[in-house]
Amino acid sequence: MTTLLFYKPYGVLCQFTDPQGRPTLADWISIPGVYAAGRLDWDSEGLLLLTDDGALIHCLTDPRFAHPRTYLAQVERVPDALALASLRDGVLVAGRRTRPAQVALLDAEPDLPPRPTPIRLRKNVPTAWLQLTLTEGRKRQVRRMTAAVGHPTLRLVRVAIGPLTLAGLAPGQWRKVTEEEWVGANQRISE
Repeated sequence: MTTLLFYKPYGVLCQFTDPQGRPTLADWISIPGVYAAGRLDWDSEGLLLLTDDGALIHCLTDPRFAHPRTYLAQVERVPDALALASLRDGVLVAGRRTRPAQVALLDAEPDLPPRPTPIRLRKNVPTAWLQLTLTEGRKRQVRRMTAAVGHPTLRLVRVAIGPLTLAGLAPGQWRKVTEEEWVGANQRISE
């Protein structure tokens, strides 16, 4: 079994081909037979797992397994206690309430590589950084959740899937999951 950790850069599609010629995983990864276990939107960055193990892909993408995914989100304005509580309790997104989430307002900007396309900043609108851990993965969920409480997401980076993290990777880099990492992650993902 081959499983890779990949730091997906901004502006890359989570597929290996694109009829429109946009950047895809094939521009970064040349190992045959691996597929993304989940996805990140083209305008999101961060950790993506790729594997040749169909059972693992099923486990990671089936919402019944509720494995945690941790994100850093730069949002417009500083969320107050009510907005943070709403995110923690779950908000309505596309007519369905999201599962409860762990949410923290960060005291400082996280140490992330610069994004090639600048963030849309407005001179008189401050921004803040949130750390969110979700146990479901609906389409554009973090962006829709923060927008639902009045704080649109400007930049979104997934930093962890369960115990697996981006540590040691820069955008566009990948590496194989080590045996030690795999044993720990497999136990947590299978729980």
